[in-house]
Amino acid sequence: MKTFITRLFPALLLAVAGFISQPPAMAEEAGALVGIAPVKEDLPIEQAILTAPPHVPPPIARKHAARVVVNLEVREYIGKLSDGVEYTFWTFGGTVPGSFIRVREGDLVEFHLNNHPSSKLPHNIDLHAVTGAGGGAASTFTAPGHSSRFTFKTLNPGLYVYHCATAPVPMHIGNGMYGLILVEPKEGMTPVDQEFYVMQGEFYTTGRYGEEGLQSFDMAKAIDERPPYIVFNGSVGSLVGDKAITAKVGEHVRIYFGVGGPNVTSSFHVIGEIFDTVYPEAGLSLPNHNVQTTLVPSGGATMVEFKVDVPGTFILVDHSLTRAFNKGALGMLKVTGPEDLTIYSGKEIDVVYLGAQAEAGSDSAKREAELKAQIAAAMKSNPTIAGLTKEMQIEKGRQVYMGLCTACHQPDGKGLPMAFPPLANSDYMLADRERAVRIVLKGMSGPVTVNGTTINSVMPPQEAVLTDTQIADVLTYVFNAWGNEGEAFKADQVKAIRNEIR
Repeated sequence: MKTFITRLFPALLLAVAGFISQPPAMAEEAGALVGIAPVKEDLPIEQAILTAPPHVPPPIARKHAARVVVNLEVREYIGKLSDGVEYTFWTFGGTVPGSFIRVREGDLVEFHLNNHPSSKLPHNIDLHAVTGAGGGAASTFTAPGHSSRFTFKTLNPGLYVYHCATAPVPMHIGNGMYGLILVEPKEGMTPVDQEFYVMQGEFYTTGRYGEEGLQSFDMAKAIDERPPYIVFNGSVGSLVGDKAITAKVGEHVRIYFGVGGPNVTSSFHVIGEIFDTVYPEAGLSLPNHNVQTTLVPSGGATMVEFKVDVPGTFILVDHSLTRAFNKGALGMLKVTGPEDLTIYSGKEIDVVYLGAQAEAGSDSAKREAELKAQIAAAMKSNPTIAGLTKEMQIEKGRQVYMGLCTACHQPDGKGLPMAFPPLANSDYMLADRERAVRIVLKGMSGPVTVNGTTINSVMPPQEAVLTDTQIADVLTYVFNAWGNEGEAFKADQVKAIRNEIR
């Protein structure tokens, strides 16, 4: 008897697993056999429009409930996390964050979760808009190449996070599995001119910020809540340059903002704007007005609305500002239209303030991409590519310089008189290459004489901020900019000096 049960039990498990992961039509038919019938209501059926960030589906015009069919596909893919940095993302709909879902209060949502055959792991979904155990997670555990379905009624209007809830949950969320679902109130949303979809999340990479190559998830950093990257919409630079969101003077803008997490709360702020209306924690019943910065918890959301009165580039940040300027939580809203000098008079945000996200940094990143292509082509026919390699380092170093050094040493390398020494034609710097590496690593303080002028200043250490490669790149740039000339620095040389002075 014991042998019979031992043989039978795995077969029963396979049968149950096969049932819960069947395609919708098969599951419905099988459900009828065991007394589990799909929810049926006499409602018109419509297919949900899903959009990738930063786009939002159009407002719902109908004044009645419907059976809304949502087809959301899980995909795992390797993509760009930052310049030179790749990551294996796990996604809902092929993007981070996942597809934006828009339904109406009172709708019956028929939800299909489809796990692409190329996926390596099973996944599920927990929608915070669901009233029911697990938010749908227990009903949607889906193996690669399978599909799951369940239905739920939208009882509460608001903006809700959804995320994967398959163990280990922080890893699935930390790899990009989160998004937003908007449940419009029955009376609809207040009309605006522009709507945008932005989410913040962390990436716990094995390498430090900016360390090139394919990075993997680091559970120890996740447990300690030490993310090298905190970004908007899945990558550094996802909302800057030609990827910035746009509006025109006089338009009313609404941003649907959420935090996927898995751990870090956001202090959401738009530099140069005041939120006319904020819906704290995305609840629609108690809007707040004239707000500068709003707190958004991990696994939470908000809606902010404001009219853009003047043109310019308005910077979206997590106002825990090292996250914005050192980890990636920064975006841009570019507004075009006529000036109104009675509201604001002055130039657009200074390039130094934006660091690596400024136009010079963006142009440098484009130039770097061109040089990479040239190197790849040159390697096929000629392995001697030292000239291109040095030029590549200069462009990469320019980006590091724009992000960390320009505020003190200035874009032209001339420094600030009696405050920060010049790097352009600096006799002190050019005289000793190893000393330059040591200063970047360990910093220095006190008087230093450069080109005959003594300046009493402080240089903070960068050994915990920059990798060996980044230090080599930025010094190669500095030693070859503004009339300076020098050989390229090598990461191995920096590493040797780092190890020597520890």
